[in-house]
Amino acid sequence: MNKTNLVSLRIITSDIKRLVKFYEQATEATAKWSTDDFAEILSNSFTLAIGSNRTLAFFGEGTAEPAANRSVIIEFLVENVDDDYERIKDLTHEIVQKPTTMPWGNRSLLFRDPDGNLINFFTPVNEQAKNKFA
Repeated sequence: MNKTNLVSLRIITSDIKRLVKFYEQATEATAKWSTDDFAEILSNSFTLAIGSNRTLAFFGEGTAEPAANRSVIIEFLVENVDDDYERIKDLTHEIVQKPTTMPWGNRSLLFRDPDGNLINFFTPVNEQAKNKFA
């Protein structure tokens, strides 16, 4: 077993209340706020942390830039991506890809959060993909 375990992903934003509300609605989970500048969406396997750009003062100038990501996809395993699409399409202004079955066996919905970060909601649909996430 690897001694290094990924436990969270942090998004830096200039509008933390808006972004936390979006992720609460998208994931149907309630965020845990530590301060006015930091909140977390917790799941059984992972934490999505959301920090305001004011938290960057602790890391040093220029370490991160809100709403500048075009290389990371935040992925959520969901029970039924088609059902979630009906809810998500009214939550975001940018559906990148409606639910589509991918060659590797996941049915996938791609959309962007208010800061432009790419999100993938997916449901395994073939046996190989289902076994991977069982």
